[in-house]
Amino acid sequence: MAEQKDLRLAVLIDADNAPRSAIGDVMAEVAVYGTPTIKRIYGDWTTPNLASWKPLLLENAITPVQQYGYTTGKNSTDSAMIIDAMDILYTGQVDGFVLVSSDSDFTRLAIRLREAGKKVYGMGERKTPNPFIVACDKFVYIEVIRSAAEKAKAEEVKGEEPKQEKAPKTKKPAKKKEGAALAPAPASEPPEPESKVPKAVVELIADAVETMADEDGYAFMGDLGNLLVKKQPDFDPRNFGFSKLTQLVRYLPRFEVDVRQTSLPHVKHIYVRDKARK
Repeated sequence: MAEQKDLRLAVLIDADNAPRSAIGDVMAEVAVYGTPTIKRIYGDWTTPNLASWKPLLLENAITPVQQYGYTTGKNSTDSAMIIDAMDILYTGQVDGFVLVSSDSDFTRLAIRLREAGKKVYGMGERKTPNPFIVACDKFVYIEVIRSAAEKAKAEEVKGEEPKQEKAPKTKKPAKKKEGAALAPAPASEPPEPESKVPKAVVELIADAVETMADEDGYAFMGDLGNLLVKKQPDFDPRNFGFSKLTQLVRYLPRFEVDVRQTSLPHVKHIYVRDKARK
């Protein structure tokens, strides 16, 4: 799905509700949606449990904002982050916000920022309550971000490994055991998705295709992706083991994908049709 690359974004991170180990991957994901002109992280930096954040903040040029915990058991980070977000909103310096937290306390903030015409991206763990998820224009699970980054790194390392020639081995005829089945040959096809695509997701895609379809029943893939996120902000093909929406739709037998050549030699448009609805 195409995103506006020129959006100026304010990235506000709740240190109490964001995994430290994934922050580098989160910032890489932010770059997909725009340019992070403001990067701040909120927490009580006098506490020992936040000390390990320091090298990561330096690596990613994130400014720590100190917020003392005035009362035991109360998260004072929320109020500081909300106040800063409103200050940034009124300065008009950014086009959108990235709220990194799994806390539903930022639900009203996300709604208010969208009411002001700002784009709001949420990033949090799968435990994030649904009200905060649907309050954002788009919500991405940190587990999905981390998984995609790990796969990309693994493929990069695999590509850099030098290939070593192995000496040919003399094959001995294998002894056939009674009742033993032959092991299937390793398939050259891409691996299966990490999880089965739920029926509700298939219906979501089908409804979106029907909404966007032309007289022949075909919907443009780019418009389809935008509509899916509007209908369900946490929709992401990576949730189901696919890097692109086109790959997900091709995997589902219910849909037909049509690739059409344009007047430009290297530009093609992709359309999708629901075969179950003729």
